[in-house]
Amino acid sequence: MNQRTASVRRDTLETRISVELNLDGTGQCHTETGIPFLDHMLDQIARHGMVDLDVRAEGDLHIDDHHTVEDIGITLGQALAQAIGDKKGIRRYGHAYVPLDEALSRVVIDFSGRPGLEMHADFRRSHIGQFDVDLFHEFFQGLVNHAWITLHVDCLRGDNAHHVAETIFKAFGRALREAAEEDPRGAGITPSTKGSL
Repeated sequence: MNQRTASVRRDTLETRISVELNLDGTGQCHTETGIPFLDHMLDQIARHGMVDLDVRAEGDLHIDDHHTVEDIGITLGQALAQAIGDKKGIRRYGHAYVPLDEALSRVVIDFSGRPGLEMHADFRRSHIGQFDVDLFHEFFQGLVNHAWITLHVDCLRGDNAHHVAETIFKAFGRALREAAEEDPRGAGITPSTKGSL
């Protein structure tokens, strides 16, 4: 496969985001988003997805974290679409179950060319530190809309909100790694009966 990397910048009146992504990396991550818990979650994607990720963000955090979190999801989705390219020779589908103590989450990814998100996670509290848990949905919605993927996220059980979030992001990284992997039996083939994705 060719080098699968992307560099994307998104500037709006609310945020300035840059993302660099290498799908065939070693799990290196550098983040400066101004939102510490999101930095921690992005690190989970990189480490468990074995992708190299550099995310820099400046946003209107004096209002709240919403615009910044959503726009990081959008920009990461754009980078993912750019890096995956024409999708020839990839596995296309990926899934992962990840536990953390009492919490267990399942994430399933399809590089379908159709954006779709089903996210089912019941958090026992509204915030993890200063981070509003509603923003996890905004992050993934922005990502799937711009990566053109179908994503199912299910927390199967969990009491501790931090554990729940961490299992979701770790499982996303693992599922991404599997779906984006080169399929040795499908080199140069688009994994679809339509012939395109």
